[in-house]
Amino acid sequence: MPEFNAPLRDMRFVLHEVFQAPSLWARLPALAETVDADTADAILEEAAKVTGTLIAPLNRSGDEEGAQWDGGNVRTPAGFREAYATYTEGGWVGLSGNPNYGGMGMPKMLAVAFEEMLYAAGSSFALYSALSSGACLAIDAHASEDLKTTYLPPMYEGRWAGSMCLTEAHAGTDLGIIRTRAEPQADGSYRITGSKIFITGGEQDLTENIIHLVLAKLPDAPAGPKGISLFLVPKVMVNADGSLGSRNAVSCGSIEHKMGIKASSTCVMNFDGATGYLIGEVNKGLAAMFTMMNYERLSIGIQGIGCAEASYQSAVSYARERIQSRAATGPVAKDKIADPIIVHADVRRMLLTMKALNEGGRAFACYVGQQLDLAKYAEDADERHNAEALVALLTPVAKAFFTDTGLESCVHGQQVFGGHGYIREWGQEQLVRDVRIAQIYEGTNGIQALDLLGRKVVANGGAALRLFAAEVRDFAHAHESPYRERLIEALERLEAVSGWLLEQAKSEPNAVGAASVEYLHLFGYVAYAYMWARMAAVAQSKQGEDEAFYGGKLATAEFFFARLLPRTLSLEASIRAGSQPLYGLAAEQF
Repeated sequence: MPEFNAPLRDMRFVLHEVFQAPSLWARLPALAETVDADTADAILEEAAKVTGTLIAPLNRSGDEEGAQWDGGNVRTPAGFREAYATYTEGGWVGLSGNPNYGGMGMPKMLAVAFEEMLYAAGSSFALYSALSSGACLAIDAHASEDLKTTYLPPMYEGRWAGSMCLTEAHAGTDLGIIRTRAEPQADGSYRITGSKIFITGGEQDLTENIIHLVLAKLPDAPAGPKGISLFLVPKVMVNADGSLGSRNAVSCGSIEHKMGIKASSTCVMNFDGATGYLIGEVNKGLAAMFTMMNYERLSIGIQGIGCAEASYQSAVSYARERIQSRAATGPVAKDKIADPIIVHADVRRMLLTMKALNEGGRAFACYVGQQLDLAKYAEDADERHNAEALVALLTPVAKAFFTDTGLESCVHGQQVFGGHGYIREWGQEQLVRDVRIAQIYEGTNGIQALDLLGRKVVANGGAALRLFAAEVRDFAHAHESPYRERLIEALERLEAVSGWLLEQAKSEPNAVGAASVEYLHLFGYVAYAYMWARMAAVAQSKQGEDEAFYGGKLATAEFFFARLLPRTLSLEASIRAGSQPLYGLAAEQF
């Protein structure tokens, strides 16, 4: 069975050396007394133990057994309940939660590293607490004080879980046409009636209560998305003293039989006049739910990195041990009948692609986490505003690019194993199946691309893009680096394409949709180039201290700039081809 060992050395490098997180935390009053370098390292060490020894051993058996539905109840695989109890005792659900309600209050820069470990160890297990963390964030941001006081502490403790109930059988991306309804009651509550599908963790046996966040419409609600409200609907009613009361009118009708994440229960949830409580304002539910959705989008993006890291670790180990043929330059392992496959160029291409994308993604996740921390904790209003703009711009990039490249990396890892990669016991085929969903849920990657180009670039005339570009350009001019010119060239390509698309969008309705996916990938590679330039600058300054690590970092940076960043050339060509090639066929000609 493959093992998972958290990449702590690289995580510390990114957190402490590249982004100098402890210095940032020290100047933010809300974090200064909460976390420092030693605290962060201790949390990372403990997280590595929990994920590597408690969760990772359940990953394959959980996939084999899967979640089981029986008459409305869901049973998680053997070992999950015990592991979840130990996991929650450590306070991991509330790692970055509000300390006023029992959370640990850790910064997002640290939480993203933990989330990567969690998804790498077991994506199905990770999802149960990931949804809880996102639900807590939405409740904390938008619910009444009474709801926060009642529900947040047991959710941060892990005694209660959370779920996100958006999708209906006829309404996925187009939430404006949902049919679930909410009827006001005399006591201020609402009766929620309708069915939701694809609800992660909607029913399970890990916690004593599940708090559903449900989108529904009031009888007099406006049509479309402007008529959506958000409600908190507990599985079990909560008494005035906080104890559990009677069962609410909520039930699980079935669970889905899926390609991957089989140990995660994906439920059909039926609300039959269930009691619910309004979160935020009437008809403003979609905005409130986006607080949770944006959290989950970054989290699911990190699922892509985590699965890819697990795949990489197994592939490297296999490539060092598996012997096949001789190196092109002559025998390397002269005492053996063949050389380890890591000597072969194509195997190296795959492993280096994985390494460069994983480490670039890890740095970019930390960077987005930094912006989230600044948006939340910075005292300076301009710094908060700029960070908020960058978060809005970069969240769709993180979700889609992390998961697109995550699948690419997992497929490379499977390919390194050859035929053994297709066999269950090696673990690579499960990673391919598990990571595949990350491109689909929390808004498909095509929707993320439309959001990036249509809403975050075209709609505001590229203002947020200019903010990001200015930061990249300032860094490039401030640091002597062999990658400076290539970074600036890639940035200028992104800016030129963006300007061209801004003009095209004025007269061509299909311009945004036709270019959006390629544009997001172009943006992703430029963002990773910025991350690799920053990592290389640090590694250059540390040469001689730890040659194995820093020398390896510089070699990987060279591979990224030489072999992966040129993908932006073909992406630009595809974008500039315009929308016409997509519409040359009539529907009946397909």
